[in-house]
Amino acid sequence: MSLLTRGQRHRVTIILNGESRSGWAEPRTHLADFLRHELGALGTHVGCEHGICGACTVRLDGKAVRSCLILAVQADGHRIDTVEGLAEDSVLSPLQESFHRNHALQCGFCTPGILMTLSEFLEHNPKPDEAEIRHALSGHLCRCTGYTNIVRAARDAAQLPEKGTSES
Repeated sequence: MSLLTRGQRHRVTIILNGESRSGWAEPRTHLADFLRHELGALGTHVGCEHGICGACTVRLDGKAVRSCLILAVQADGHRIDTVEGLAEDSVLSPLQESFHRNHALQCGFCTPGILMTLSEFLEHNPKPDEAEIRHALSGHLCRCTGYTNIVRAARDAAQLPEKGTSES
Protein backbone atom coordinates (compact mmCIF):
# COMPACT_ATOMS: atom_id res chain seq x y z
CA MET A 1 0.00 0.00 0.00
CA SER A 2 1.34 3.41 -0.92
CA LEU A 3 1.48 6.32 1.48
CA LEU A 4 -1.52 8.59 1.09
CA THR A 5 -0.68 12.25 1.12
CA ARG A 6 -3.06 15.08 1.95
CA GLY A 7 -4.29 16.98 -1.07
CA GLN A 8 -2.98 14.43 -3.55
CA ARG A 9 -5.54 12.45 -5.52
CA HIS A 10 -5.25 8.67 -5.55
CA ARG A 11 -6.66 6.19 -7.99
CA VAL A 12 -9.52 4.18 -6.51
CA THR A 13 -10.94 1.14 -8.30
CA ILE A 14 -14.10 -0.56 -7.08
CA ILE A 15 -16.58 -3.06 -8.41
CA LEU A 16 -19.67 -0.84 -8.67
CA ASN A 17 -22.87 -2.81 -9.15
CA GLY A 18 -20.87 -5.62 -10.76
CA GLU A 19 -18.73 -3.43 -13.05
CA SER A 20 -15.13 -2.39 -12.46
CA ARG A 21 -14.99 1.40 -12.15
CA SER A 22 -12.09 3.71 -11.35
CA GLY A 23 -11.75 7.31 -10.35
CA TRP A 24 -9.61 9.71 -8.38
CA ALA A 25 -10.06 10.73 -4.76
CA GLU A 26 -8.20 12.66 -2.12
CA PRO A 27 -7.58 10.67 1.08
CA ARG A 28 -10.32 12.64 2.86
CA THR A 29 -13.03 12.05 0.20
CA HIS A 30 -15.99 10.12 1.57
CA LEU A 31 -17.22 7.14 -0.41
CA ALA A 32 -20.60 8.86 -0.88
CA ASP A 33 -18.98 11.86 -2.55
CA PHE A 34 -16.73 9.61 -4.66
CA LEU A 35 -19.74 7.62 -5.86
CA ARG A 36 -21.76 10.71 -6.70
CA HIS A 37 -19.19 13.17 -8.00
CA GLU A 38 -16.49 10.95 -9.47
CA LEU A 39 -18.46 7.94 -10.71
CA GLY A 40 -21.89 9.50 -11.28
CA ALA A 41 -23.84 7.09 -9.06
CA LEU A 42 -26.38 9.72 -8.06
CA GLY A 43 -28.79 7.35 -6.28
CA THR A 44 -26.62 7.50 -3.18
CA HIS A 45 -27.85 10.53 -1.24
CA VAL A 46 -25.92 12.48 1.36
CA GLY A 47 -28.02 13.65 4.29
CA CYS A 48 -26.47 14.26 7.68
CA GLU A 49 -22.84 13.36 6.88
CA HIS A 50 -22.58 11.86 10.38
CA GLY A 51 -23.91 8.33 9.74
CA ILE A 52 -27.17 9.00 11.55
CA CYS A 53 -29.82 9.41 8.85
CA GLY A 54 -29.02 6.38 6.67
CA ALA A 55 -29.65 8.16 3.36
CA CYS A 56 -26.17 7.28 2.09
CA THR A 57 -26.39 3.55 2.83
CA VAL A 58 -24.74 1.31 0.23
CA ARG A 59 -23.52 -2.27 0.39
CA LEU A 60 -19.79 -2.84 0.82
CA ASP A 61 -18.93 -6.45 0.01
CA GLY A 62 -22.59 -7.28 0.66
CA LYS A 63 -22.93 -5.49 4.01
CA ALA A 64 -25.04 -2.35 4.40
CA VAL A 65 -22.81 0.55 5.48
CA ARG A 66 -22.99 4.33 5.68
CA SER A 67 -20.96 5.68 2.77
CA CYS A 68 -20.48 9.05 4.49
CA LEU A 69 -18.42 7.28 7.18
CA ILE A 70 -16.10 5.42 4.82
CA LEU A 71 -13.32 7.00 2.82
CA ALA A 72 -13.19 6.26 -0.89
CA VAL A 73 -9.59 5.02 -0.55
CA GLN A 74 -10.78 2.46 2.02
CA ALA A 75 -13.17 1.03 -0.57
CA ASP A 76 -10.39 0.50 -3.13
CA GLY A 77 -10.60 -3.07 -4.42
CA HIS A 78 -14.00 -3.77 -2.83
CA ARG A 79 -17.46 -4.39 -4.23
CA ILE A 80 -19.94 -1.54 -3.77
CA ASP A 81 -23.61 -1.95 -4.58
CA THR A 82 -25.89 1.06 -4.81
CA VAL A 83 -29.59 1.47 -5.46
CA GLU A 84 -28.83 1.67 -9.20
CA GLY A 85 -27.71 -1.96 -9.04
CA LEU A 86 -30.93 -3.34 -7.57
CA ALA A 87 -32.79 -3.32 -10.89
CA GLU A 88 -31.64 -5.72 -13.59
CA ASP A 89 -32.01 -4.81 -17.26
CA SER A 90 -34.32 -1.92 -16.27
CA VAL A 91 -36.61 -4.31 -14.38
CA LEU A 92 -37.21 -3.32 -10.77
CA SER A 93 -36.17 -5.79 -8.10
CA PRO A 94 -38.96 -7.45 -6.08
CA LEU A 95 -38.16 -5.09 -3.19
CA GLN A 96 -38.38 -2.01 -5.44
CA GLU A 97 -41.64 -3.32 -6.95
CA SER A 98 -42.98 -3.78 -3.44
CA PHE A 99 -42.09 -0.18 -2.54
CA HIS A 100 -43.91 1.00 -5.66
CA ARG A 101 -46.94 -1.23 -5.03
CA ASN A 102 -47.23 -0.18 -1.38
CA HIS A 103 -46.57 3.56 -1.88
CA ALA A 104 -43.56 3.29 0.45
CA LEU A 105 -42.00 6.58 -0.52
CA GLN A 106 -42.95 10.18 -0.85
CA CYS A 107 -40.10 12.57 -1.57
CA GLY A 108 -37.77 9.60 -2.13
CA PHE A 109 -34.65 11.13 -0.58
CA CYS A 110 -34.21 8.42 2.06
CA THR A 111 -35.51 5.58 -0.13
CA PRO A 112 -32.21 4.45 -1.72
CA GLY A 113 -30.56 3.96 1.67
CA ILE A 114 -33.60 2.16 3.05
CA LEU A 115 -33.70 -0.13 0.01
CA MET A 116 -30.02 -1.00 0.45
CA THR A 117 -30.50 -1.79 4.14
CA LEU A 118 -33.61 -3.89 3.47
CA SER A 119 -31.98 -5.72 0.57
CA GLU A 120 -29.28 -7.03 2.92
CA PHE A 121 -31.70 -7.55 5.81
CA LEU A 122 -34.13 -9.66 3.76
CA GLU A 123 -31.31 -11.78 2.34
CA HIS A 124 -30.31 -12.78 5.87
CA ASN A 125 -33.81 -12.76 7.37
CA PRO A 126 -36.29 -13.76 4.64
CA LYS A 127 -39.30 -14.11 6.98
CA PRO A 128 -38.97 -11.27 9.52
CA ASP A 129 -41.74 -10.17 11.82
CA GLU A 130 -42.79 -6.53 12.04
CA ALA A 131 -40.59 -5.82 15.06
CA GLU A 132 -37.53 -7.16 13.22
CA ILE A 133 -38.32 -5.01 10.19
CA ARG A 134 -38.75 -1.92 12.35
CA HIS A 135 -35.47 -2.69 14.13
CA ALA A 136 -33.69 -2.99 10.75
CA LEU A 137 -35.11 0.40 9.78
CA SER A 138 -34.27 2.06 13.09
CA GLY A 139 -31.08 3.56 11.65
CA HIS A 140 -32.99 5.49 8.99
CA LEU A 141 -34.71 8.84 9.24
CA CYS A 142 -37.66 9.49 6.98
CA ARG A 143 -39.67 12.65 7.53
CA CYS A 144 -42.42 11.91 5.03
CA THR A 145 -43.89 8.47 5.50
CA GLY A 146 -44.16 7.49 9.14
CA TYR A 147 -42.71 4.10 8.10
CA THR A 148 -46.06 2.28 7.90
CA ASN A 149 -45.90 1.78 4.14
CA ILE A 150 -42.17 1.04 4.27
CA VAL A 151 -42.81 -1.77 6.76
CA ARG A 152 -45.73 -2.96 4.62
CA ALA A 153 -43.46 -3.00 1.55
CA ALA A 154 -40.79 -5.00 3.40
CA ARG A 155 -43.43 -7.51 4.53
CA ASP A 156 -44.77 -7.70 0.99
CA ALA A 157 -41.29 -8.23 -0.46
CA ALA A 158 -40.76 -11.03 2.07
CA GLN A 159 -44.18 -12.38 1.07
CA LEU A 160 -45.54 -12.17 4.60
CA PRO A 161 -49.25 -11.79 5.29
CA GLU A 162 -50.60 -8.43 6.38
CA LYS A 163 -50.84 -7.96 10.13
CA GLY A 164 -54.14 -9.33 11.36
CA THR A 165 -54.56 -11.86 8.53
CA SER A 166 -53.77 -15.53 8.62
CA GLU A 167 -51.96 -17.70 6.15
CA SER A 168 -53.92 -20.48 4.42
